[in-house]
Amino acid sequence: MIEGMAGEEWFDIVDDDDRIVGRATRADCHGNPGLIHRVAHVLVLNRKEQILLQKRSMSKDVQPGRWDTSVGGHLDPGESYLDAALREMREELGIVDVPLQFLYHSRIRNHFESENVATYLTRYNGEIRFDPSEIDAVRFFSAEDIVSRLGTGYFTPNFEEEWQMYSKWC
Repeated sequence: MIEGMAGEEWFDIVDDDDRIVGRATRADCHGNPGLIHRVAHVLVLNRKEQILLQKRSMSKDVQPGRWDTSVGGHLDPGESYLDAALREMREELGIVDVPLQFLYHSRIRNHFESENVATYLTRYNGEIRFDPSEIDAVRFFSAEDIVSRLGTGYFTPNFEEEWQMYSKWC
């Protein structure tokens, strides 16, 4: 994480084609959908093909208390999508030394923010050591569990979009 004054996080700002056009703080990006920034996601599957989801901490500034993608995090300025995915997977879940498979690029656009996303996949059956400052709980969900809860507010809207893209990829 690159920090400026008073510990502010800074993100590269990009255009729709993912070219860097500037830099802004996290606070500026969240709440201003005109500031497109980069995010890496990782979907973690177990041997039963269930997807690990994380319940966002109630202290998070975006979508607290909702279930979300296995791993998701903003890129530090100058960081690659892959490096961010590996870093976030280590920081959020304690998972290291597992291969990632690139799945797809996507764009999340809503009234709150605009993100260019790279999504990766990994298979993992080991111990999960999640960061309790960011995550309240983790658990594996079957596809049926996910589908039955779509549209109920149980998941973040961004995960619901991710689920649609992943389902098409499958």
